[in-house]
Amino acid sequence: MEFLIKALQLILSLSILVILHEFGHYLFARLFKTRVEKFYLFFDAGFSLFKFKKGETEYGIGWLPLGGYVKISGMIDESMDKEQMKQPPQPHEFRAKPAWQRLLIMVGGVLVNFILAMVIFWMILFKWGETYIPVEGATYGYAYHPIGHEIGLQDGDIILSVDTMAVNTISDVSNFVLLEDPASFTVQRGDSVFNLPLPEDLGKRLLSEEVRQFAQVRFPFVVDSVVAGMPAEEAGFHKGDSLVAVAGKDAPFFDEFVDELFHHKDDTTTVSFYRNGELMTLPINVNKSGKIGIAPRSPSGYLSVETRKYGFFEAFPAGIKKGTDLLVNYVKQLRLIFTKEGARQVGGFGTIGSLFPASWDWFSFWTTTAFLSIILAFMNILPIPALDGGHVMFLLYEIVARRKPNEKFMEHAQLVGMIILVALLLYANGNDLFRWLFE
Repeated sequence: MEFLIKALQLILSLSILVILHEFGHYLFARLFKTRVEKFYLFFDAGFSLFKFKKGETEYGIGWLPLGGYVKISGMIDESMDKEQMKQPPQPHEFRAKPAWQRLLIMVGGVLVNFILAMVIFWMILFKWGETYIPVEGATYGYAYHPIGHEIGLQDGDIILSVDTMAVNTISDVSNFVLLEDPASFTVQRGDSVFNLPLPEDLGKRLLSEEVRQFAQVRFPFVVDSVVAGMPAEEAGFHKGDSLVAVAGKDAPFFDEFVDELFHHKDDTTTVSFYRNGELMTLPINVNKSGKIGIAPRSPSGYLSVETRKYGFFEAFPAGIKKGTDLLVNYVKQLRLIFTKEGARQVGGFGTIGSLFPASWDWFSFWTTTAFLSIILAFMNILPIPALDGGHVMFLLYEIVARRKPNEKFMEHAQLVGMIILVALLLYANGNDLFRWLFE
């Protein structure tokens, strides 16, 4: 069921993004009276699942879910329609239009995706606002990945800054480490504050060991609910029990308890807890996944959680800033792809699908969709033949040189670009398959 929910969210999100991206090309093409022969969601190699024709344009849904396209008359694109290009240019064709019009037609899709991301963030902030735990609100500090322990952090520490960059929320730490190659943390431990030097390869280690969560907020493990039919119900745990130990080993915080419990998976152990102020211990069977079927009470009761609400117009510049910051961080991350550790993290549809939650949640759906919209826009504007950016590159050359590139060269460049894209697609999805089979 979780796979199905994630798959449905992925398909819906990509369908929205692809349709609006292609609509950007379509809109400018129609604005400049350029004929659009096809408008497709997904590719219709050989046949389509659904199609109809209205005016000069055929609209449809293809069977190959690898994006979508608009076929613009008189343009060298993925259709590689060489016969049309042999004919004299017609007034309604792309190649007959001035260079500035062709440039706007080509950037139309990217422009729509950028605008869409900003609008989504605008609406997210207006409806839900921003809820976060500031570092000073983490009453019990943070629990760290074993790599954090190796460099000198202890559970309960609070990272106040990375070099001179102040940390607002704990998620800032991983971003700074990966993108800025910092030299030190400023750490608060109890009542003392000190400087912790960092190894040069910390960012690469986080990448190579696929560390998804370098730090997580610590909070007491109090039972909010017990899952029916799971070991915790059979053992007799109740809502409100405060869990403090596994097999006699103290584990008063949620992260500690989960780690200790995992060491006893597919086994029987004991759990100690407080109920109405009395310390009690019960035997319990732990399943093969290291779970007992208890949902913790929300940490908001123990931590200082801040929520900022935005008015309709106030949310607009905040949404633009959120989208712009995300774009800047994404561009910075691109350099990581050219490292051995980063290349292994490149993923395809499986990786994209994993960004969505296992249960349907509109906040997460729209946040992820906005993020993907920015990625789609940026990747499409890269100067690679067969992408929008490749066409833009040749159009800019034409504007500066005042002559068009040779059409034969354009055809060959388009073919090379398509080969590059297919290779990248196979590599990214091959990484997903490898991780699924062997990790």
